[in-house]
Formats: sequence, C-alpha cells, structure tokens
Amino acid sequence: MRVPFATACCALAVIACAAAPNAGAAPIHDRGLTIQATPRRIIAGEAVLIYGRLRGPGNAGQTIRLYHRIAPAPYFSLIGVTKTNADGQYEFARAEGIVLSNRSWFVRGPGLTHSRTVRERVAALVSLGASTTGGLTRHAITFSGHVTPDHTGGVVLLQQQLGSGDDWRTIGRARIGASSDFSLSHAWRLPGSYDVRALLRADARNAAAPSDPVSVVIQQAQAPGFTIQAADQIVSTGQPVTISGTLDQPGTTTPEPNTSVGLFEALPGTGSFREVSTTTTGPDGSYSFAGVASAHSELYRVRTMFAPIRSSATLFEGVQDALTIQASSTTALVGGTVTFTGTVSPDKAGHAIYLQRLGADGDWHTVQVRRVSSLSTFRFIWTFGAQGTKEFRARITGGRIEIGGASPTVTVDVSLPPLTTLPTG
Repeated sequence: MRVPFATACCALAVIACAAAPNAGAAPIHDRGLTIQATPRRIIAGEAVLIYGRLRGPGNAGQTIRLYHRIAPAPYFSLIGVTKTNADGQYEFARAEGIVLSNRSWFVRGPGLTHSRTVRERVAALVSLGASTTGGLTRHAITFSGHVTPDHTGGVVLLQQQLGSGDDWRTIGRARIGASSDFSLSHAWRLPGSYDVRALLRADARNAAAPSDPVSVVIQQAQAPGFTIQAADQIVSTGQPVTISGTLDQPGTTTPEPNTSVGLFEALPGTGSFREVSTTTTGPDGSYSFAGVASAHSELYRVRTMFAPIRSSATLFEGVQDALTIQASSTTALVGGTVTFTGTVSPDKAGHAIYLQRLGADGDWHTVQVRRVSSLSTFRFIWTFGAQGTKEFRARITGGRIEIGGASPTVTVDVSLPPLTTLPTG
C-alpha cells in the first residue's frame, strides 16, 4: 500500500529528533536493498520518484529510510520514511519544486541492509530576455536574466550560435548579482539575425544549463537622404512584403522625384547582390516595391540606376521558420515513452533542433538536441520519470539565413503506475 506524501512527512517529523543529523559516507554497493531514481537527469524543480525492493524473507511491512546529500554538503541526512509492501517494495515521491540542485540518494532498511548510492544531476533554470529584439549595427542591446536556484556570485556566459549545429561562441560574460539576476550588453557590426543564449557552466551544485535562445534582428543605420524600410521586419516563408523609402537630392533634404531606382537582394553572408526590380520615385521622392517575397531571409538595398550612383543602407528582411509537432500519445505512465515528431519549413535538413520542456519558472528549457532529417522532419523519444502534466515544444534557431521559431505546445499527462509494476530488482 502506498504511503501518502503527507503521512510520510509526519513520520519524518516524529523521528527527526531521534535520528542522527547525518549518515556519514555514501555506500558504494547495496546490501539486500535495491534503489532506483527516475529520472536521473532533471531540470530544477522537476519531480523525482525513488523506489526499490528489500530482498529476502520477511520483507513485508519493513521500515525504509531515505537519505540524501545536497552537493557540495559533505554528509547525508534523513529526509523520508516509509514501509515496504507485501512484496518488499517501497517508493518515495519527491514532489515538484523540491529538487533544485545535484544530490545523491540511498536508503537503509532493517538491520544492516542498505542500498547503493545513486546520483541525481539537476540542471539549473536559466532565463534570458533582451531589451529589444530589433536593433541597429554598433548599438548595444542589453540582455538580462535569472538563475534558479540562487547562484549569486557565479558567472553566466552570453553565447551566439555558429552555423547550423549546436555550436556556440562566447561573446560576453556577466557576474550573477543579488537575487541571482544578471545583465550584460552586446553590439553587432553587421546587419542580420543572431541567436543568443545564456549558459551557466556546470559546478558542484548544478549541471550545465543553457537558456532558451533569443533571436535579435540587427539593421544597418539609415543612409542620409536615402531611407529604406519594410512593412514587416519578419515574415513567414513566401509571404510578400512591401519595401519602401524616400530619396532626397544629394546633400539636401529636398525630395528627388522622377528618379529611376532599383531593388537589389543578396543572401546574408554572401555580399553578392542581384537586381530584383526597378521603379521611379514619386513627386515627394518616395518609392515602393510591393509583393517582394522569398523562401529565405534576404538582404535588400535600393540604389539609383544612373549617375550619380547612390545607395540606401542594407535592410535585413527575416523569414521565420515554421514548425509543427505532434505526440504519439497525450498520456503516459512513469517509465513509459512518448515520441514527438514534426516538420520544419523552409527546409532545414541537418540543422540542430531542440526539444524543450516548460520549467517551474515559466520559461522553456532544452532537454534534448537532435538534427533535422533530410526530409526536414524531426523525431524525439522521451521517457517520463515523474507524474504530472508535462508541456513540450520543438525549438530551432535560425542563424544568419532564417529567424528561428518554435512549434505549438503539446501536453502529456503522466500517471504513476502501480508499485508492483516498477522494475525494482
């Protein structure tokens, strides 16, 4: 019979005064008592199920004590007490919001019986936000965030993704301040889209943890007397956009009418512009190119077609990746698996893609990394270690060619199976 969580807490309170404050060194091998912890790697605040079996005759109704050590503390302490069932099995459910940092577990039974020690790796929750998602070249954007659990005095790295893989280059670092908050700024020299994340490196308390990437779009400052802008800075693939602006007479603020201007485009990073269309400025010096569409992000410039040749600044027009996702089942049992599949458009074959879970802090956190297939599809297999409602999504970064995107959210309700069905050994 399962012991309710509240009952276990009361039992712990009764025995706490009589128990030793620590359990000394961790046992390496089990002596008549097995232990499992699932999942073994979690994000901070996720629930954990600890279970096992007391071997031998007379194993029903025996007292089992759970000990843990929270890194970097040197000793173990008693945190829970329960009774074995008729088959000698036991379980402890560590509820959500309790396990925030790395720790180790073992259990003791009657006499000299004890389990081996199992270790839980816990990734901190790192959030990141930007003061603006659109900026100008050589103008700094401020990034700020928070780390859970508290890491005041630690260091976070600001990183920018390189290429299409899970490769990141450090572009800044910040000391974590009071209340476990941090802030730092960065500026870019070239227009384009940039994916940025904060990374807390592994330490004694937590496993390494990245934030959900933030995408920022950087535009070149306007050229004097020759403006350029887009009706929408970010569009979906193939969606038409209007690019417009005004042309002034050289060295003045007087509009220049009846002048032939051309629209030129280039893929980001290539620098090779080609002519797309031409038009003539109106009486007020204005021009407009309607219905401009592309399957990928583009750089656009407008320039005069006859001498004296003048050019606008370079405009970055971002195309947003679109993702779908579906789960093989919306229900699961602890220890069971669900497969998440989906598609990415435009084609991102070979690109890194992330499975993310919604954390206790309300932000998304990466739990798996895979590659998009040659058909621009993806597949993740996830094994559930704790009961509750779990929210997932797929996330892809864009880099210089696209704007990254996220899929809709999928929810899976996870239930605890009967203790007798768990592989307790």
